[in-house]
Amino acid sequence: MRRCSLENEAYTASLAVSELLGCRQCGGGRGQDEELGIRIPRPLGHGPSRFIPEKEILQVGSEDAQMHALFADSFAALGRLDNITLVMVFHPQYLESFLKTQHYLLQMDGPLPLHYRHYIGIMAAARHQCSYLVNLHVNDFLHVGGDPKWLNGLENAPQKLRNLGELNKVLAHRPWLITKEHIEGLLKAEEHSWSLAELVHAVVLLTHYHSLASFTFGCGISPEIHCDGGHTFRPPSVSNYCICDITNGNHNVDEMQVNSAGNVSVSDSFFEVEALMEKMKQLQECRDEEEASQEEMASRFEIEKRESMFVFSSDDEEVTPARDISRHFEDTSYGYKDFSRHGMHVPTFRVQDYCWEDHGYSLVNRLYPDVGQLIDEKFHIAYNLTYNTMATHKDVDTSMLRRAIWNYIHCMFGIRYDDYDYGEINQLLDRSFKVYIKTIVCAPEKVTKRMYDSFWRQFKHSEKVHVNLLLIEARMQAELLYALRAITRYMT
Repeated sequence: MRRCSLENEAYTASLAVSELLGCRQCGGGRGQDEELGIRIPRPLGHGPSRFIPEKEILQVGSEDAQMHALFADSFAALGRLDNITLVMVFHPQYLESFLKTQHYLLQMDGPLPLHYRHYIGIMAAARHQCSYLVNLHVNDFLHVGGDPKWLNGLENAPQKLRNLGELNKVLAHRPWLITKEHIEGLLKAEEHSWSLAELVHAVVLLTHYHSLASFTFGCGISPEIHCDGGHTFRPPSVSNYCICDITNGNHNVDEMQVNSAGNVSVSDSFFEVEALMEKMKQLQECRDEEEASQEEMASRFEIEKRESMFVFSSDDEEVTPARDISRHFEDTSYGYKDFSRHGMHVPTFRVQDYCWEDHGYSLVNRLYPDVGQLIDEKFHIAYNLTYNTMATHKDVDTSMLRRAIWNYIHCMFGIRYDDYDYGEINQLLDRSFKVYIKTIVCAPEKVTKRMYDSFWRQFKHSEKVHVNLLLIEARMQAELLYALRAITRYMT
């Protein structure tokens, strides 16, 4: 299977018809399009991502046999190669684990019927107004025999699924508020009750798709040409822009114009990388010389937790969901709120009391066999993934930076590691990066290309995609910890 042919498959119809009809603008047109009355769908975007140049994605692994095998497996399982897969291709080891996990959750034996699984995916993606994922799973839901009436709105779904709406809402936006009462309400709903195994399957699906919505927005994933927003029937409006440019791949004119202004100089961004590497070196030296006391470490966690509440973007404003998305969930005004605002105090979640490795993993694996192992593998790959590079530098140990990113996300969720010095976070993560992280994790629907471009400006797109993998896995683990702890408390 050739990579380029797969990527360009979406353009085949447009290419063939434009060759038949020719193009008036370049002098080759025959004017038959009006006679035949053909409306030609043309891709609205510029490849799988609005943030990453198409040519960079196409170049990844073009000669890589592992990539071809992964694409073949994905295509065989789903009947398509979606744009998420085409962007994750930057990191084949992670992609393989991700596809294996997602395939198991959606298609292999498990507590929930297939159409329930896709409907839960729709509910979860809709909470973040992620039309890309909603559209994919609407199609999959219908393909496995789901009732089309359910798609008219959550009120048309079975009461059992509607009961999941509260957990979906809290888990997506304020997981620290989940209690054993939420769990009890679902397990003791008489004829609409969930079993423990079904609930664990549902929780894993919800956290998977909340996190995948973060990746979708964080990488600027474009809709496929056959989906809403993926195509247009109108010719491009840019002057001196030939329709043939689309089929020749020269359709980045507007992007080039936008990016030509206001860019930070290469030298400035180069010094950012140098400064970051120097900070990592200094922090390592400080670690070697002396270790902070437990009291000091706890104090630094509280400081970082409070400071995280004041990290926000100037673009931070409410995004009103479209009707075709909002009908899949209730309480559309409910969104992310910092856990210590308005006099609320949420106790710190201490990992030494309840962690994924010792508690969450075994609970998931007991109630939904093999899934705990698959998720655990995916967490470890994302956390430990490294090519020992930073921008143009090689042979760099990035473990300190990766841990700072992971622990900052958990800190925003009120989760503390007793053995980590949270003073390192402010040394390694600048404000623009923190804004991006918080937006991706807490309100991904508000992510903009400007945010993506503003952090780590000298780093490669593959490195920024790796950051997004860290963000979504740290988020998923944080959500799972709160939900699984509540289930454990209910069981005991």
